[in-house]
Amino acid sequence: MNKTVNINLAGIFFHIDEDAYLKLQRYLDAIKRSFTDSQGRSEIISDIEARIAELFSERVKNDKQVIGNKEVDEVISIMGQPEDYLVDDEIFEDEPQPTQRKKSAPSKKLFRDTDNSYIGGVASGLGHYLGIDAVWLRLIWLLLAIGSGGTFILIYILFWVLVPEAITTADKLTMTGEPVNISNIEKKIKDGFDSVSETVTDVAKNVSESVSGAAKNVSNAAKKVDLKKQGNNIKSSSKTFFDTIVDIIMFFFTVFAKFVGIILMITGAAALIALIIGLFSVGVTNIIHIPGLDMIDVVNAGNTPIWLVSLLAFFTVGIPFFFLFYLGLKILVNNLKSIGNIAKFTLLGIWILSIIGLIIIGIRQASEHAFNERVVEKQEFYMAPADTLKIKMVNNDTYGSPYRSHQSFKFAHNEKGDKIIYSSDIEIIVKSTTDSLATISIEKSADGRDYASAIERAKNISYHYKIKGNDILLDNYLSTEVKNKFSDQEIVVILYLPEGIIVNFNNNTKNFLNYRTHDGNIVSSDYTNHFLKVITDDVECLDCPDDIDIDIQNDDDGIKINKEGIEVKVDSSSLRINNNGIKANSPDVKVNIDNQGIQIKTDSD
Repeated sequence: MNKTVNINLAGIFFHIDEDAYLKLQRYLDAIKRSFTDSQGRSEIISDIEARIAELFSERVKNDKQVIGNKEVDEVISIMGQPEDYLVDDEIFEDEPQPTQRKKSAPSKKLFRDTDNSYIGGVASGLGHYLGIDAVWLRLIWLLLAIGSGGTFILIYILFWVLVPEAITTADKLTMTGEPVNISNIEKKIKDGFDSVSETVTDVAKNVSESVSGAAKNVSNAAKKVDLKKQGNNIKSSSKTFFDTIVDIIMFFFTVFAKFVGIILMITGAAALIALIIGLFSVGVTNIIHIPGLDMIDVVNAGNTPIWLVSLLAFFTVGIPFFFLFYLGLKILVNNLKSIGNIAKFTLLGIWILSIIGLIIIGIRQASEHAFNERVVEKQEFYMAPADTLKIKMVNNDTYGSPYRSHQSFKFAHNEKGDKIIYSSDIEIIVKSTTDSLATISIEKSADGRDYASAIERAKNISYHYKIKGNDILLDNYLSTEVKNKFSDQEIVVILYLPEGIIVNFNNNTKNFLNYRTHDGNIVSSDYTNHFLKVITDDVECLDCPDDIDIDIQNDDDGIKINKEGIEVKVDSSSLRINNNGIKANSPDVKVNIDNQGIQIKTDSD
């Protein structure tokens, strides 16, 4: 049973086996002794301990794991022994150097280089990561920011927030792709002292003395270098053929992963920018009154604040796209700083609450159309049997053409400057009657959250018509005040015409008549611009062309088209289409489609 020791290494707590602790302590003591006379000794030791703590953290899978000799040996092999490194190669310029195998370049990590920054060090850090001069990256970033309309400004800010800053010496070495070991840590710190010595003469003198002392120590250490041991290390680190194959496969896999990361990042950023634009345009319509966007308030029957709907929609859609962007950035940047569990769960909570809020608003909006009620206005008028009743649609200058608009409704201002909702949702139905008087019935209907509100909105519909002698002039629009909202307001004009009357529908009524006759409606849109005589539950066209029969062949096969429908005969098969439905017969199959449904029979039935 081994004892464990709790240690604090660079501010991080670890559980370590007692034997491993003693080995680590001897290793650190040896490092400290090798830098006894070195200037910046405390900074070097601090950075070395921070690097060792980082390597331990990579190997610890949970808080209860105990570090053993294996982990300590792995860290020592990465960091190297103090006596294995030369502090300053210039000391041994005149001495022959042992030939060493060229090591592969260590992997880089993306950091923000604040030492060479203008704003946040993002471009400088990317320059180190990509091997490009930071000046060119700054120029490219500026051009992209201008060309994308500010898109890359948001991307820069996200990089600034999510990419960590290179603070420690180990971070700065990793940023430039240099191995993080004792030699490079010491060299990096001494380079910092050397740069200061160029401007401050007194400091330069002290640095020179420190370097000279360190050189003596390193010179003594160099004599102790075990060349045989170094040769064994080089030999053991050589790669086999299969390792190379694996490296090639992993390279292409990494390239593909980076490409996917770029796609995810661009998609997420584009969606976020579009949502931000939408939030600051649609979301503030009722605050700053952006022209042309008042239509949104017209269809908002539930009177929910537009800014609230926009904000909830932004969070509902934007948070998933933010994590999509974050995932792409995570793929591209291995050491990306985590946003933290608190931020993740906060965003998750906001997302869930936003979805619930939109569901509630949707239910509230739908409830405004739960009831559809109507009010009816009727007027009787006399028509002599010998007279011809002419029906025509009229319009005003505000709504536009007398022909039905493709839009179901329109938002405009009337002659008084008041905001009015105009709609062309009007239908004309014609029925025969045995009464001597004709009747025009105007049915106004609208939706509401209850019976009372639906009736109130129906009553508030404004619709006009005129009976001038034998002419009926119908408005091609209805109108209502904006406070009534768009609640599926509709007008149904029902004409009850006595039998024997002749009626003519102007061509501009075509889009307001039903395309077929049904449920007592005796006039379809095909009868416009014709004189029609009203008979019992039907009309007789007085000026329509005669029925046309078309025979394609001289025998019994062919096509016949008349008012009864269409009939096609080919050999022993036939197809008939009329008001009763569709019938198709062949020697093997019979198909009948009508208001009862679809019936299919075969010879085997």
